[in-house]
Amino acid sequence: MADIIEDEQVRIAKLLDAQAKAVDLFDAINERGLIRAGVREKQVSDEIRDLAAEMFGVARFWHKRIVRSGINTLQPYRQNPPDREIAADDIAFCDFGPLFEGWEADFGRTYVLGDDPVKHRLRDDLPLIFDAARAFFEARPDVTGEELYAHTTALATEAGWEFGGSHSGHLVGEFPHEKIAGEEIGSYIAPGSDQPMRRLDRSGRQCHWILEVHLIDRDRGIGGFYEELLDLGHAAAG
Repeated sequence: MADIIEDEQVRIAKLLDAQAKAVDLFDAINERGLIRAGVREKQVSDEIRDLAAEMFGVARFWHKRIVRSGINTLQPYRQNPPDREIAADDIAFCDFGPLFEGWEADFGRTYVLGDDPVKHRLRDDLPLIFDAARAFFEARPDVTGEELYAHTTALATEAGWEFGGSHSGHLVGEFPHEKIAGEEIGSYIAPGSDQPMRRLDRSGRQCHWILEVHLIDRDRGIGGFYEELLDLGHAAAG
């Protein structure tokens, strides 16, 4: 039993360390002003890739690198909208899954260029809804993925937005969790995911989760995204 506890503490430490590095990476994105008008999304994505290599030696990302702006922010993860030039008054978001020494981070944040009050409200609502969804998770020891998804989408509706994703998060761990878990609905925070989220995986290890909040305003053609670890503490970034 001691070995299992020790191993689990190592896993938690590795996941938290990977997220802390992702926070540092996103802080550097801000400091260097990489999200800017007049450049295409792919160029920004490549610049962030190079920055991750420069800062941490990151050579791989466990999922595709996402930088989306304007109308492209309506699209969920699985879509691949055309590369777009970022405009002066855009809203944009980044969703990156860097591998730090074989451990997955999954982190997303939203940026607003210009003074549009609706875009600023959308960006500012993302962490509020994330925190409210996390509070729901923390208050219910037996919560299932489908229950948390339903609550998160209800929070979005109450705030005046549409929820943009078919799920609101997934398992996370040592790379490659996606190949281990496949497309099983129990690996996601989604309708039909009816197992308690606090459980052991098929290897007998504790499940750990990423929570995603994708808010959209379809009429205005804008969306925003916010993502980090759900069950292992708060990130240091705002």
